[in-house]
Amino acid sequence: MKLTVVGGGSTYTPELIDGFARLRDTLPIGELVLADPAADRLELVGGLGRRIFARQGHDGRIVTTSDLDAAVDGADAVLLQLRVGGQAARQQDETWPLDCGCVGQETTGAGGLAKALRTVPVVLDIAERVRRANPDAWIIDFTNPVGIVTRALLQAGHRAVGLCNVAIGFQRKFAALLGVAPVDVHLDHVGLNHLTWETGVRLGGPEGDDVLPKLLAEHGDAIAGDLSLPRVLLDRLGVVPSYYLRYYYAHDEVVAEQRTKPSRAEEVAAMERELLTMYGDPALDEKPALLAKRGGAYYSEAAVDLAAALLGGGGSPYQVVNTYNRGTLPFLPDDAVIEVQAAVGPKGATPLPVAPVDPLHAGLTANVTAYEDLALKAAVRGGRDRVFRALLAHPLVGQYEYAETLTDQLIAHNREHLAWA
Repeated sequence: MKLTVVGGGSTYTPELIDGFARLRDTLPIGELVLADPAADRLELVGGLGRRIFARQGHDGRIVTTSDLDAAVDGADAVLLQLRVGGQAARQQDETWPLDCGCVGQETTGAGGLAKALRTVPVVLDIAERVRRANPDAWIIDFTNPVGIVTRALLQAGHRAVGLCNVAIGFQRKFAALLGVAPVDVHLDHVGLNHLTWETGVRLGGPEGDDVLPKLLAEHGDAIAGDLSLPRVLLDRLGVVPSYYLRYYYAHDEVVAEQRTKPSRAEEVAAMERELLTMYGDPALDEKPALLAKRGGAYYSEAAVDLAAALLGGGGSPYQVVNTYNRGTLPFLPDDAVIEVQAAVGPKGATPLPVAPVDPLHAGLTANVTAYEDLALKAAVRGGRDRVFRALLAHPLVGQYEYAETLTDQLIAHNREHLAWA
C-alpha cells in the first residue's frame, strides 16, 4: 500500500508517522511518501520518520520528494495537511480582524475565509493531479477549513472525506473520565467542522446508553475548564460544545484576550523552530514530548482509522468525518458538508441518522452553512463582491461596515495568493 502525505514537511508529520508505525496491523503501509516544496524541512522530518519506523520495527519505506506528480503516482490514498502561506499567513489571519473588533482565528471568521481563499484553489489543483495519477485513490483532507475544503473536493467529483481531531479528542477525554476504553465511547456528534456539539455519549455503540448527563453532573467543571466556558452554560445547554464555539458564545471576551496575548501563530512558529532543531538530531528516534503542544492530538489514530476503513483493510465501522449531508440534517442543503458519525468503508462515508437538532444549534449551523457556501463561491470564482458577501453572512462579522473594511484588508494581506486580485 502506498500512502502520500501532501504537506509532509509539517512539524505535525512525526505524530502521523508514529501512528502509522504503532498501528501498522490496522494500516499496513509499504511506502509512505512525504511531499513538500520546503526541501530543508522535508529532509529533517523524513529523517526522523525513518528513525521512528526503524525503532518500532516497521519495514515500510519512507520517501521524501518535492515532485508532487511523482508523489501521488500510484498512491492508494493521499492525505492533505498543507498550509498555504505558512505560519506567516496564519499570523495575519489572527491579527488584522481584531482591528474591527472581530475574532482573529485561522479557521473561522474573517481569518478563516482568508485561509479558504488561499487554500481551495491549491487543493483542487492537487486533487486533479491525484485523479490523473489514480482515479480510485481516496483523498483524506485534514487541511483547514476542513468543511469548506472538503465541500470543494466533493463538488469537483473527487473521492474525498474530511477529517478533524476534535471528535477523537472528546472521545479520549470522556473515556478517561468514565474509566473505559476509547473504543467503547460512541459520540452523538453533530454540526459542521469546528462548529459541533456532543449531544450524547453512548457506551458500546450507536444504540448504547447515553451517559452524557452523568458526565456533566460528575465532571462538568473539568469539561467546562477545558473549553474555557462557564460550567453553568454547559448545564443549561445539556450538551458539550466544541471549544471553537467559544468564539461565538464568548466572542468579545476572546477578542479582548487576543488583543493582549501573543497570537497562536507566534507560539506555534516558536515551537516549530524548536521542533525542527530536535528533528535534526540523528539520535532522536521518537516523537518528542513538545509535539503534543503543537496541536493535532490523536490525529494519527484518526487518520489511520479512516484510511484503513476507506481502503478496506479494517478501521472502525463508525467514525466522525466530514461528508455530504444528503438529508441527514433536514434544515441544510443536501450538498452541505457536515461533521457527524458515519458508516465508513471502501465506498465512502454514509452519515448515521441524527436525532432532531435543538433549534439553538440548528439556527447557528444553518447560518454558518450559508456562509460556507458563499465562501466556497468566493474561493473558486474570486471577486471582491463575493468576499464581501461571505463576510457579511458570517455571524462573527455581520455588520456591513466591518465586512467592507475586512474585505479590503483580506485582499491586501493575501493578494499574492489570489489569482483574481
